[in-house]
Amino acid sequence: MNLLRGKRVLLGVTASIAAYKAAFIVRELVKLGAEVQVILTPSARDFVTPLTLGTLSKKPVLDALIADKDLGTWNNHVELGLWADLYLIAPASANTLAKMATGASDNLLLTVYLSARCPVYFAPAMDLDMHDHAANQANIALLESRGNIQIPSASGALASGLEGRGRLEEPDEIVRFINSHLSSTAPLAGKKVLITAGPTREAIDPVRYLSNHSSGKMGYAIAEAARGMGAQVTLISGPVSIVAPRGIDVIHVQSAQEMYDATLAHFAEAHCAILSAAVADFRPKAVATEKIKKDLAKTVIDLEETQDILKKLGEIKAHQFLIGFALETENEVENARKKLVKKNCDLIVLNSTRDAGATFGFDTNKVTFVTHNKTEVMELKSKAEVAKDIITYLSEQLK
Repeated sequence: MNLLRGKRVLLGVTASIAAYKAAFIVRELVKLGAEVQVILTPSARDFVTPLTLGTLSKKPVLDALIADKDLGTWNNHVELGLWADLYLIAPASANTLAKMATGASDNLLLTVYLSARCPVYFAPAMDLDMHDHAANQANIALLESRGNIQIPSASGALASGLEGRGRLEEPDEIVRFINSHLSSTAPLAGKKVLITAGPTREAIDPVRYLSNHSSGKMGYAIAEAARGMGAQVTLISGPVSIVAPRGIDVIHVQSAQEMYDATLAHFAEAHCAILSAAVADFRPKAVATEKIKKDLAKTVIDLEETQDILKKLGEIKAHQFLIGFALETENEVENARKKLVKKNCDLIVLNSTRDAGATFGFDTNKVTFVTHNKTEVMELKSKAEVAKDIITYLSEQLK
């Protein structure tokens, strides 16, 4: 499972002969969909060029607190520390490890380290005697005791010509280590989440259909947020123009019946189902086999109800946590609470058509969480942020 997609990664590079491997680390991270910002110590420039790392990361490489003395601009270490989802220091020299352990902050890499609120990984790289020295081992142990995660050095040929431990682990192994660690510690690791998204299309004839304005953006954002927290995600999607996120099992459907069948087929093994799709409530009783001609102006299309997916899941659920969506135009909270009870849900995510910047087509949304115990009104946020709120709430319920 790739949990690095969409992650904001700081890569700190110190003065080590192994610094050339930083270029391959950047390439591996970017390949997996991470956004990478490289920070060099001043001496690291002697081992690897900012041009190489900046080209691969597609971001200017930072190596000093003061960006431009004449313009009075600086690289804000606090903002960098808050920006990152994780901080990887690789290679981490003995000198930098000692400074990290003592709280020294004489370069940008270290000031960002002291400001970072995200997980910090460090991959030592040095000659074997330096690596095994009691002072260095004490620094490593101290950093680990503070919650920093060591990516242990490998054994092999060293720049000195000696053989032993101290060699920087290979870039692909470093990235694999981080991804594995994220997977094992993620809030939804081992959980299966079933999500529906987008509209359905109910055929009238071979070329026409009934549908709605759902873009699928909310459901896809929820799927990506769930995957980002370690869940195994199955996304059942109506017809949308969104590219499916990597690492998600996507099942494409057209009609409400197809979505009903696919959802029920995967519900039993799910720990949670989140039904954000805008499923058609009605469909034509009969589908014309040929295109209905325009001159048949008085044609009447008889409709019938589609099967209620949310209601069915509420009837058959056992251990599953069930989340439904409600789009209301009036008496919003009252109607959402009725739906919560009637459909046997654990949470209703309420939308109102009266909220500007919400519902269909927008990249933002304004929702209200309605549970059996309380009602929580959220601010207008991006759909990605709303998705994180939903998945964070879910992770707390599944603990």
